[in-house]
Amino acid sequence: MLQYASATGLVKTILIILLIYYGFKIISRIFAPILMRYVAKKAAERFGGGFSEFQRQQQPPQKKEGEVTIDKMPNTKSSNKNVGEYVDYEEID
Repeated sequence: MLQYASATGLVKTILIILLIYYGFKIISRIFAPILMRYVAKKAAERFGGGFSEFQRQQQPPQKKEGEVTIDKMPNTKSSNKNVGEYVDYEEID
């Protein structure tokens, strides 16, 4: 059986496509903010969880009141005097 395209079938198809398109736009305007809020909340939980764990590891141990400690970095300067000869280049036009 061979079927032929009719004008009413074409109009129906175009109307269905437009209905689906505009329906999707309306539904996405309703649910997009909810979805974005959910994604932002999950990202904040992941970031905050990792950060608080890092922060706990970096905290120094609690000290008693009045206890004094001095943290000093060692004063080591290592520079290599044999790095080579400096050559000043001039640009020639």
